[in-house]
Amino acid sequence: MTTEPTDAYPGASIGLPEHGRGSLATWWARIAALVLDWAACMAVAVALFGIGVLRESGWRAWMVLAVYFVESTVLTALTGSSFGQLITRIGIVRLDGQRLGWPRAIARSAMISVVLPTIVIGAERRALNDLLLGTVVVNLRGAAR
Repeated sequence: MTTEPTDAYPGASIGLPEHGRGSLATWWARIAALVLDWAACMAVAVALFGIGVLRESGWRAWMVLAVYFVESTVLTALTGSSFGQLITRIGIVRLDGQRLGWPRAIARSAMISVVLPTIVIGAERRALNDLLLGTVVVNLRGAAR
């Protein structure tokens, strides 16, 4: 009976190191980054559009999400990380090693903004948006062991 070898750690099947820079980002880091992003976007939205963004309906109710979309798209395209990801030292990379670029940054932010692709999780802790775009969220700190 032949058995397939199993990968010893998350990220091994896509060629990521087990630890350090370039290894698969933890769920805790990803959640912390999203909380930081959302808090910062709430603060910016309140500063730009008033406190109504937190309690009113209509167009104001969408301003935190709009600020998040812009922040996430611009920073991800330019740095490979959103504001929260920069703070938590994680980032998005393409599996083919190319730059992320504007089209993928826009598509990724749009998919995260509609939530569903983000909560459909596949192998290697990759959400549907990452699977579709050929990206993965990795650690940006530490040396590989």
